[in-house]
Amino acid sequence: MTDRKRERPDDYFSDWKEREALAEGMIPLVGTLSREKNVKCYIYGKSMVNASVLQLMKDHRYVRQVEENELSEFETFPVITELSKLNLGPAHIDVGRIAVNYYDKGMGEGLSIEEYVRQEVADDIDSDDKPLEGPQDVVLYGFGRIGRLMARILIDKTDGGAGLRLRAIVVRKGKAPNDLVKRASLLRRDSIHGAFNGTIRVDEERQSFVANGNEVKVIYANDPAEIDYTRYGINNAIVVDNTGVWRDEDGLGQHLKSNGVSKVILTAPGKGDLKNIVHGINHDIIDDSDQIISAASCTTNAIAPPLKAMDDKYGIKAGHVETVHAFTNDQNLIDNYHKGDRRGRAAPLNMVLTETGAAKAVGKVLPKLNGMLTGNAIRVPTPNVSMAILNLTLNTETTAEEVNEYMRHMALHSPLRKQIDYSSSPEVVSTDFVGSRHACIFDAQATIVNGNQAVLYLWYDNEFGYSCQVHRILEQMAGIDYAVYPKEG
Repeated sequence: MTDRKRERPDDYFSDWKEREALAEGMIPLVGTLSREKNVKCYIYGKSMVNASVLQLMKDHRYVRQVEENELSEFETFPVITELSKLNLGPAHIDVGRIAVNYYDKGMGEGLSIEEYVRQEVADDIDSDDKPLEGPQDVVLYGFGRIGRLMARILIDKTDGGAGLRLRAIVVRKGKAPNDLVKRASLLRRDSIHGAFNGTIRVDEERQSFVANGNEVKVIYANDPAEIDYTRYGINNAIVVDNTGVWRDEDGLGQHLKSNGVSKVILTAPGKGDLKNIVHGINHDIIDDSDQIISAASCTTNAIAPPLKAMDDKYGIKAGHVETVHAFTNDQNLIDNYHKGDRRGRAAPLNMVLTETGAAKAVGKVLPKLNGMLTGNAIRVPTPNVSMAILNLTLNTETTAEEVNEYMRHMALHSPLRKQIDYSSSPEVVSTDFVGSRHACIFDAQATIVNGNQAVLYLWYDNEFGYSCQVHRILEQMAGIDYAVYPKEG
């Protein structure tokens, strides 16, 4: 960006109200583009769909933090207005980036806002390309922390219904007579992520719940082999296995024996020859013929993108990964027997030293770093959001300022911008990152560099951020590929 700055308003309150009105006016335009044309609008990667007025205004302010320059509703509203006039095909359009590019370059080229917007999305005008020919059925096998968050993401992104459609969840029958109501209630209310954004009703007669118009069948089963999904009108489904019970190809292959299933994604590190995928890093190795894929672990997803970024620029000789991880359901609430060392001690009361396979697992995702990293983990008494500390020995000497600027660029302008977010605030703490859609958030204030020794601090929502990474793999396995504007380069 240039040094263009907004002039200080004479009256801050009047200026706020004007911008508030513009943000309010964006909502129906963004909603119509999403619902009727399957066009998703963003502000520097932050979705505008279903966002509130204040959230839209906060997202505009966010650009000032990361771009060190202003972006106001006065600049984005004309872009959205022009987009709404066009006959567009399905696409993801970053309104914020188009606005910034226009005011930094377009005006200098003598183009009107209408001319510039049409130029930026020219390939999408009158396009009849569709991400999918028809809806893709999705089944969630297991409905725990990741399963319920995956449900929220899938329902939130249903839009016109031509993409991924959550059709069923598979769980074991609970002992309570109102099991179905309890399952729906767990989706409706979440102590960490808040209330479900929408409405949920339970249909006992049809053994389903309806979330924002999506009817989701609840199938009770103890074994994948006993399910015939076609009985529920489900065909060619992708099953997302959130149980972690089976982690190799043979075990997960049981899903493929069920009628109506075509592919399987595991939301845990895979064993054996199973492909472990971190979207943004090695998703290009997914073949159309692949039927079973692992989405690796939340920590592997958090550390692989910044490790690749640092290795690409500076080269990594060796490193150690220390994970400060939120406690999980695998631990005990109070001291009790546990097969794992130390994990039997009360999770809400203790820091628990334990092992992590994330450092070793990076070698499956980034073969170049295989055997170069060690790792350990400390489980701490917080329910969500973790931190990974990368202590790296680089091939090249550098400075903290150079590393921070490089990572800021990677978070904003590189193909890794969906995986790496950037924070330069000296006041952020773990709860500030609940609900982050990125695999990790680089904390610039914490960076330490001494010659070729660099210590990087990365926050990550080990529940929601990871689920978003799983969803990206799910879209790829379904063959969904949206046109993205503005185009790279």
